[in-house]
Amino acid sequence: MRSVFLCLTAALIAAAPVAASAQAIGPASSKPVAVEQKTPLDELFADLKRERKEHAAKRIADRIWAEWRDSGSASIDVMMQWADTATKAEQWGVALDFLDRITVLAPEFAEGWNRRATVHFMMKNYAKSMADIDKTLRLEPRHFGALAGMAQILKDTGKKQLALNAYERVLQVYPMMRSAQAEVVTLSDELAGQGI
Repeated sequence: MRSVFLCLTAALIAAAPVAASAQAIGPASSKPVAVEQKTPLDELFADLKRERKEHAAKRIADRIWAEWRDSGSASIDVMMQWADTATKAEQWGVALDFLDRITVLAPEFAEGWNRRATVHFMMKNYAKSMADIDKTLRLEPRHFGALAGMAQILKDTGKKQLALNAYERVLQVYPMMRSAQAEVVTLSDELAGQGI
């Protein structure tokens, strides 16, 4: 037992100069300070928020939509095109089949959920649409299209105050969206009239 103690003591003494020199130099694993990298989408959203000309803001919004539509997968992009074609033809079942596959194959692709929310909205399946909007906003909280869809559903179902709140959220992201501006004015006037 005494020999084990002596071996441990010798090992600690031998290691002491190494530890002391390491402390003098500084921590071996000092990490560089993380610098937050802005993505092209972040820059577009910053531009959208600052822009005060309607047409220029619309061009920026169109670029954001283009970013959202790019899934990074050729097969997902083709299925999105097929779903869009079916939606335009009001072939809801076909569109939903493609969109269901997209949400399974690419669950982190926010636009797949948003498109499915849109089809459910067109079919007046508001509960399903709201569930997909919720998923879209969890993935992309700045999705002004999903926010506007949520606001419209809330308005259509008589929840005017919640609809107003949702349209105000749209304007926090996309201040020059004229349709949201008009809805804020209309809903504010209607809610003010109810208070009289």
